[in-house]
Amino acid sequence: MLAGAIVPALAAGPAALRDYRALAITPDGKRVAALESLDPGGLPVRPHASVVVRDAASGAIVAQYDPCATCIYDHPAWSPDQQALAFISADAKAGTATLYIASAAGAAPAAVIRGVASTARWSPDGKRISLLATPGAKKLAGAVEAGARQVGEIGVHEDAQRLALVPASGGEAAMVTPPGSYIYEYDWTPDGKGFVVTSAKGNGDNNWWVAALGHVDIASGALRALAAPKMQMNIPRVSPDGRSVAFIGGLMSDFGSVGGDVFTVPLSGGVPQNATPRFAGSFNGLAWQGKQLIASALVGSEHAVLTIDPLKGVTRTLWSGAVGASGSRQGRFVFSADGAIAASVHEDFARAPRIVAGRLPQLAAITRDNDGFAPQVRASSVEWSNDGFKMQGWLLAPLGVDAGKKYPMVVQVHGGPASAASPRFVSDGEQANPLLRDLARKGYYVFLPNPRGSFGQGVAFGSANKRDFGGGDWRDILAGIDAAAKAAPVDTGRLGLMGHSYGGFMTMWGVTHSDRFKAAVAGAGIANWISYYGQNGIDQWMIPFFGASAYDDPAVYRAASPIESIKAARTPTLLYVGERDVETPAVQSMEFWHGLRAMGTPTTLVIYDGEGHAIRKPEHQRDQRARTVAWFERYLK
Repeated sequence: MLAGAIVPALAAGPAALRDYRALAITPDGKRVAALESLDPGGLPVRPHASVVVRDAASGAIVAQYDPCATCIYDHPAWSPDQQALAFISADAKAGTATLYIASAAGAAPAAVIRGVASTARWSPDGKRISLLATPGAKKLAGAVEAGARQVGEIGVHEDAQRLALVPASGGEAAMVTPPGSYIYEYDWTPDGKGFVVTSAKGNGDNNWWVAALGHVDIASGALRALAAPKMQMNIPRVSPDGRSVAFIGGLMSDFGSVGGDVFTVPLSGGVPQNATPRFAGSFNGLAWQGKQLIASALVGSEHAVLTIDPLKGVTRTLWSGAVGASGSRQGRFVFSADGAIAASVHEDFARAPRIVAGRLPQLAAITRDNDGFAPQVRASSVEWSNDGFKMQGWLLAPLGVDAGKKYPMVVQVHGGPASAASPRFVSDGEQANPLLRDLARKGYYVFLPNPRGSFGQGVAFGSANKRDFGGGDWRDILAGIDAAAKAAPVDTGRLGLMGHSYGGFMTMWGVTHSDRFKAAVAGAGIANWISYYGQNGIDQWMIPFFGASAYDDPAVYRAASPIESIKAARTPTLLYVGERDVETPAVQSMEFWHGLRAMGTPTTLVIYDGEGHAIRKPEHQRDQRARTVAWFERYLK
């Protein structure tokens, strides 16, 4: 077991929140590794982290690694013998990624990739390390990242994320898969001779929604198809006996935003079988536990850990709690080899992140670095019904509320649409949800609804907005506002509306279909689904939700387009978007801004220089937040 390689502790700054992410637990459950950093807030990227190893019972730091002070680290992975950690560092300036192997002797480089890389994993015998590599990458992996400049002949040379192998003793990274296939996720087969992957041909940002499940033979590099179901797939996991593959499948709008049922398919190939039919929640993590599965899921307002009997389709809840949970790429929790011990990072609106661990069902905090952060809001769960559906949302209130006084309320619609608003800490500084903190301090309630199409209520609920964007989900939000107003002293004559991405679309839709809102802020929204289909870099996501392309069924796209109802827009609306947004191009916000101006409706459009779908630069984050608060102050106060 690791016992050395200590480096100086992270230096604390003023009101710095300790950030924990990318957990990895040893097979015996006795050690937990994580990427840990001190976050002062207001940074363009996550703060520089160290790889920290803790005792899973006491939380005591056993070892700490930081071989590249200017790099960003990727998820660590334990060797089968628990004596070493593999992790990848990315050096943006050099345009390289380095695979490190850390042990009691320290962290040593094992391979250098010119490009980007992620997801290091050990072979079952511990002799090799696999990773995903994109040689000569033109951009960071993922559609939320700023897109490459679109100049010259377009669509000819695409980034290809490939599987690569490195000897555990170090050496060159040997590419296993050909450049024509983009590999999204993978898992070793128990015999160490191959991988199960999700992959697609062509542009990686765009084609995850049509990715297929396959098997890669290491010796030949051949990719054999296992299944290509009409759903999105995440977290493929091979059973210990090598006979079956489990994965989470469903209707999902973004890679990395996981929610659905658990399916299994033979490693030899076949039709996937649903192991969790009619489950009233959304699975978001998965691991094998012998012949059974252990999984995490969002069930209503709570995250849960469950066991699954894939043959009988029976689930059993081991633990649940109303918290935000994060773990690794395998889900919101990480598990020991036998599934008995779990670890996760938990937070809620009033309590800052902490690592929890323990033998299920007992989980307890093993870190207390953030215990000094005081609550900045009061939070309560709101439940309501509409159109035969039961749904849930979160209502945040200022800390001090005067009896008999009514307060304005801002409704924040989450992105996705396949996602969910769940508890996230609201801090006193710049680190966590500063916009919600600023609104609360100004005396606003904030309502975070989870309408149909959200995770947490089962597959039928999550699919109920297909071909109906702005229909039933909008009625759900309006009904949720009424429920929130009954639960709190909200002045329904002073309502605001905001959201980013799909939430930006819903904000545009709301101001063209309701006069209940006195101000709105739409971030990275979609005004015209017809033009958007040909402008964005991820058009494949739309087919599962609309049922056909914009060329084959333009009527359903036009019916959901806010620009079609622009003449009804009277709500003052602030618009913002990133200049190089691949997911929701800036021209969509420009088209809506143009329409609002033509109607004489107060509006402002801000396009942030060089930004992608996520606004990264601190000065842009501060500007966007200040503009949002000022906009609501102007029209709601």
